Amino acid sequence: MMLKISLAFAALILLSFPIWRLASRRRSLPCPVWLRWLVEMDNPFTRTNRAEVILSHLNITPGMHVADVGCGPGRLVLPLARKVGKEGHVVAMDIQEGMLKRTRQKTEAAGLDNITFLRAGAGSGPLAGYRFDRILLVTVLGEIPDPEPALAEIHKALKPGGLLSVTEIIFDPHFQRKKTVIRLAQNAGFKERAFYGNALAYTLLLEKPE
Repeated sequence: MMLKISLAFAALILLSFPIWRLASRRRSLPCPVWLRWLVEMDNPFTRTNRAEVILSHLNITPGMHVADVGCGPGRLVLPLARKVGKEGHVVAMDIQEGMLKRTRQKTEAAGLDNITFLRAGAGSGPLAGYRFDRILLVTVLGEIPDPEPALAEIHKALKPGGLLSVTEIIFDPHFQRKKTVIRLAQNAGFKERAFYGNALAYTLLLEKPE
């Protein structure tokens, strides 16, 4: 059964990926809400992008304040909210109301109430006033039309010593190479903390210096 699901998943990706990548070259094109199920599940072909793997690198503890920027349908929001506990808080931010609506439905069904929802794009100022221990960008950076101010805003919103986690996989039409991410991050004031994965599927941890 799992093999059939994986093969069907692969076929759908192969059919939609070239069109999505071509369109994304012309303008910023986040995953449409009707395709949310594609990003709602862990990719069966790469371990790097699985929610539990991404979070395992971040040493998230109860009481932390965390933001998932470009949260989509909330694949990481629920496990984040459980990890930080009632003493902590999660900000789920996305530019599409349909994605936030789906995330709200899931968090309400799970009985989680330590989440704030923000409909906004990174770089437009929605994170002003927040101070986070961790911020996540999971296959999102390439969707941001102007990443420089977005990363500057994220840098400001992190506490000193806080971590930005950037995950990229080649299956994403907005895939960003490691050297591109590092260049943008260093310009914003980050330093590289750790790298997990390989050139085609990785998580890069970036630290705001103390």
